[in-house]
Amino acid sequence: MERLRNYIEWQVFGVCTRIGEIMGISTFTIRKYFIYISCLTLGSPVVFYFILAFWMNLKRYILEGRRNPLKYN
Repeated sequence: MERLRNYIEWQVFGVCTRIGEIMGISTFTIRKYFIYISCLTLGSPVVFYFILAFWMNLKRYILEGRRNPLKYN
């Protein structure tokens, strides 16, 4: 079970982890409440999650491009 948990934490987008780091809350707690809210609202927070994941990845790609201008030539 621990191996599965580590895989999910490293391979998923990292939105809950980043929110936890910013707010100083345990990642487990954020994931737990996200699951509860998703069940109660029929999955509407999933859209919010994917928007945040897209935004975080876009931001990372932009920052990587600025660090190495020869990469995209």
